[in-house]
Amino acid sequence: MTETPLRRTASLAVAALFCAETALWCDRSLAADAPAQISAAEANAARIVSGYDAFGRGDIDAAMAVFADDILWHVPGRGPLSRDYHNHAEVLDFFEHFMKLSNGTFRVKVDKVLAKDNLVVVLCTESAQRAGRSWSSPQVHVWTVKDGHATVFWQYQGDQQAEDEFWSAPK
Repeated sequence: MTETPLRRTASLAVAALFCAETALWCDRSLAADAPAQISAAEANAARIVSGYDAFGRGDIDAAMAVFADDILWHVPGRGPLSRDYHNHAEVLDFFEHFMKLSNGTFRVKVDKVLAKDNLVVVLCTESAQRAGRSWSSPQVHVWTVKDGHATVFWQYQGDQQAEDEFWSAPK
């Protein structure tokens, strides 16, 4: 069977969820300044959660501080946001773009966090409003963390076509 991008995306998302049995389930209250006895996986999860919390407060500088300078940020699909972003400046432009498209209504709600070694998987729900429409979608965000900073981000949408259509709709 030939591996297609869709099949690869689905396989990775299913694998991430399947590995939940062996991964560490992290509580949303896990703080970035937790005691030194925590595992590397817990520290990585806390670091990523601190980025989501900062973004939710509108503290973009604190959110960006979670990312390595040369972060690779991958958004799949065919919509206006879909592409690879390759550093702080490009990721910041991406943030500004979807906030402008949604007139500042974009939100992300973290549902569960799984972590093992340098991999952090965030099950979340994204939502926004634009052009008189509301949109909400389950997402899987997969992070690679190295030396305390996120180096790679992969996003897996619950419904890629619906997301592409939402972000592509004329104002």
